[in-house]
Order: sequence, then C-alpha cells, then structure tokens
Amino acid sequence: MHIQQAPFGTLPTGGQVSVFTLTNASGMTVKILDLGGIITEIHVPDRNGTFADVALGFDTLAPYLGDSPYFGALIGRYGNRIARGRFTLDGQAYTLPVNNGKNHLHGGVPGFDRVQWQARIDNDELVLSYRSVDGEQGYPGTLDATVRYSLTDDNDIVVRFHATTDRATPVNLTQHSYFNLAGGGSILDHELLLDAGAFVPIDADLIPFGALAPVGGTPFDFVSGRRIGERIAEDDEQLRHGGGYDHCFALNKPSGKALTRAARVIDRHSGRVLELFTEEPGMQFYSGNFLDGSLTGKGQTYGHRSGFALEPQHFPDSPNQPAFPNTILRPGEVYETESRFRFSVEQ
Repeated sequence: MHIQQAPFGTLPTGGQVSVFTLTNASGMTVKILDLGGIITEIHVPDRNGTFADVALGFDTLAPYLGDSPYFGALIGRYGNRIARGRFTLDGQAYTLPVNNGKNHLHGGVPGFDRVQWQARIDNDELVLSYRSVDGEQGYPGTLDATVRYSLTDDNDIVVRFHATTDRATPVNLTQHSYFNLAGGGSILDHELLLDAGAFVPIDADLIPFGALAPVGGTPFDFVSGRRIGERIAEDDEQLRHGGGYDHCFALNKPSGKALTRAARVIDRHSGRVLELFTEEPGMQFYSGNFLDGSLTGKGQTYGHRSGFALEPQHFPDSPNQPAFPNTILRPGEVYETESRFRFSVEQ
C-alpha cells in the first residue's frame, strides 16, 4: 500500500487542504482530506473487475464547506444527538450549541468534520491529529484526538481512533461515509444484514427514550438479511420519526472489547459487498432519507436514498441516559476504538 499527497483546495482563511490517495496491491483506492478527515472517494471492483466509486462526496472543496450532510467525515467530539444540547457531568451542567432542531448533533458547528487536522504519513498509515481545546462547542476539557487510516491488501479500510483528555468529557467518535455499492442510483435494492437483535427507539425529535427494543417482528429486523427498501415505507411510528431508517442498533457482541461484524451489505447487480467490523457497542444505520437531489458531485446528483451510512458508535444521548454504555472519558484514561470497512465481491 502506498500514499500520495496532492493539493485539493484553499480555505477562506487561506489554509491549504490536501488530499491523500491510498492505493493497495489490488488497485483499490481511497481518497481522504486533511479537512475533517473526509473520505471523498472509494474505488472498488465489481464481480467483473470493473471499478466504480462507491462513496458519496464531491470532487472540489467548496461543497464540503457548504451544507454538506457529513459526507465521508470524521465526527466528534460526540457523534449523533445530545438532547437539547445539555448534559450534567460530575454535578456541573453544560450547554452545547443546538444545530439540529432542538438538539446538538455531531459535535456542533464546527464539529470535527469541519476542522483541519494535522496530517502525516507513518509507513502505511495516514495519521490525522486534532486538539479540541477546553470549551470548544461547549465541551469540557482539552481533548487530543488521533485517527489512523490505512488500507489493507484485503480491501479493508481501517479506522483507529485514539484520544486523551485533561478533564472529564463525553467522547463518541465515528466515521460518517455514505455508500452506494452500485456506484449510483437508489440503495433500496441493496440487501442489508445487521448483527443486532435490538435497536434504540427514538421520539419525534430523534432522541432515545432510554431503553432498547427487540427488532423481531418489526421493520428493523435485518438479522437474516433483506432489502433495505423492503419495509421502509410501512406505517411504523419509528420509521415515521426517522423518515426511514435513522436509528442506532445495539450490536450482538461478546462481553468485553472485541472487533466483531456489525453489518453486511450486498448489491446483487454488481456483486459488491461491504462488511463493517467494529469494537463499538452500536451502529447507526441511516438510509439517506434527507438527500433530496439538491447536492451534486463527481458527476452525480444525490437524490432521495441514493446512499446509506453505517456509523459505528456508542448510543445517542448517552450522557443523559444512565442505562446506556458509558461515553465519559476521564483524565488518565485512553479512548481507543477500531472499525474496519471491508470490501469484496460475490459471484
């Protein structure tokens, strides 16, 4: 695997944004910006060896600075929603900016998706580092975050997160790529298998009630695998709340921290397969409900449900939900988590 660096554009502040191209022995390529750690392109073959770009994104810088729906970006300091932008930690109340209706989403504006990371190449890894200072977007403590991207010869995109803090703070980092394994069109015929027996129900503001619900007998049952579009239009309260699928799934995992499979997606027409492996307890599945054709990039128009996201993470609103797995990082502790996006083909 080798990495090449090239200019991608100039920020309004005058800063220069670079794109890093990772290429493996089989010809798979991944392009990543030092702005937001954004994955802009993922080129993988179909069953006939024909390559296509399966990542939604843009080929110029300007759209990423506009109203981009987190295409390909690193998310932090807290991925997903925090209700009303408020939480209490160690007896002290904190207020975060709200940028998604009444709620705080994906770290605020700017979140980690809009900041420029310090980039370096370390052997076969692209290493991105960012210091989020105390009080940034309302979060306590200075957080030092590092993300290591690599591409294996087995067509795995490996994402390793590392973070430390000098004060207790919520941390929930994730990668927010949108995929379309056909290289374009709708994703409703993609077949999804989710290794999750439960999901996190949400209210009309997309905030969890605080308990899990079994997927059995609901449109959220992907345990055996089925088309994304098979039940997405059913008259179901949870689907209405999300406008489709926009929910965190509680993954079937052994006790302790382990890299296990969360999901498998296949496009039968091309034969392309994507599997997600993660150490995280949850995964947000988003079916591109808010894509409306207003965004274009790389010669495509991103229409309704033209991409899906698999976001490995802890559960939304965990700082306000004591029953959910802990997301508080404290001084002396190390936040570490790994996820792998594995591409293959099925004949």
